[in-house]
Amino acid sequence: MKVCMIGTGYVGLVSGTCFAEIGHDVVCVDNDEEKIKILKEGSIPIYEPGLGTLVKKNVGARRLSFTTSIREGVEKSLFLFIAVGTPPKEDGEPDLSSIEKVAEEIGSAMNGYKIIVEKSTVPVQTGKWVKTVIERFSKKTRDFDVASNPEFLREGSAIDDFLHPDRIVLGVESRQAKEKLLELYAPIDAPKIVTDIESAELIKHASNSFLSTKISFINAISIICERAGADVLKVAEGMGLDKRIGRDFLNAGVGFGGFCFPKDIKAFISIAAKLGYDFRLLREVDAINHEQMLLTVKKLEAMLWNLKDKKIGILGLAFKPNTDDMRFAPSIIIIRELQKQGATIKAYDPVAIDRAKKIMSDIEYCTDPYSMAQDVDAIILVTEWDEFRGLDLKRIKKLMRQPVFLDGRNVFDTKQMKDLEFIYAGIGR
Repeated sequence: MKVCMIGTGYVGLVSGTCFAEIGHDVVCVDNDEEKIKILKEGSIPIYEPGLGTLVKKNVGARRLSFTTSIREGVEKSLFLFIAVGTPPKEDGEPDLSSIEKVAEEIGSAMNGYKIIVEKSTVPVQTGKWVKTVIERFSKKTRDFDVASNPEFLREGSAIDDFLHPDRIVLGVESRQAKEKLLELYAPIDAPKIVTDIESAELIKHASNSFLSTKISFINAISIICERAGADVLKVAEGMGLDKRIGRDFLNAGVGFGGFCFPKDIKAFISIAAKLGYDFRLLREVDAINHEQMLLTVKKLEAMLWNLKDKKIGILGLAFKPNTDDMRFAPSIIIIRELQKQGATIKAYDPVAIDRAKKIMSDIEYCTDPYSMAQDVDAIILVTEWDEFRGLDLKRIKKLMRQPVFLDGRNVFDTKQMKDLEFIYAGIGR
């Protein structure tokens, strides 16, 4: 089947490549000429494990191609997936201007029946506006369906998430769209949930908001654990064995980041407000998450006495392991708060340094964890890369000016760190 993926960011590029991998003919479109040039040259503009190999394989098989022309993609495809960015505005409401522009171009270029699929995370009832815009700008035909197919890809494991998902959600308005979309996804063995468009749009925001709530809940519990002398790891283990709760997303830390959870929480609060509901629970989830990052700095201050003129090492910059994504990364807030207190920063991340440099220039970026540790007064582990689990901790300690280690992801064993004579603290332990 012929697929056009409009937008080649994390979602669009992975989804388009995976559709090609399961046998479809895919053209990926983006208005960023430099990005398309990079892709045509065989390089990948983002870091995602395994993606480069899969792109190369499917380009070679002539199932995957790239262009800057939406018209070209529309004219040759049945499915038109919209996977462009929906960044938050100042008030948290998503900016849907790119969705609107794409809908205009689709309407102008349509040459027969099409199924236009929302892949971007959008507010409920966006599908109605997409349909309206396409109808207004359609010149040759109005024979089309709009559908919603929210993505549930996790950066760092996005390919596996696409090919082996927990579920595939399809919001449709006609039997024809339902049958065609089920045929498109037939090679993937997963539960397929077919709903109305509005329900599908809500499923994505509701899912991400619930997961964010679990994280903020366990972070709030971690504060209580510290004050009561309990261990949040054991508390989470005990909670997680309850099948109604589950262990996933009960990992206390310095807070969550990335382009999905923080953005989607604010968007869902805004969506609810427009519908006349004050989503107070989510406002508190967002507040707890922000406060957790600031509490990390306060905790380090308690370990050092003063932060002014101290040199602090940061282990991990990306918002999570196995990605170079710096959007809403907790490291940004933590570093800026440390700098406000007069500290200087050294930092290391296996893949995110180039992206971090575009956001924060007043940092000494290091090529490995050991050069980062040289002469620092303290280290904060912010991102739990597997590489860090195998560090030579004795060497790290010898390099440091003071052996102060704040483990923001509870990677290391408390007894081991104390046996090595670190001044050590985790989160909620």
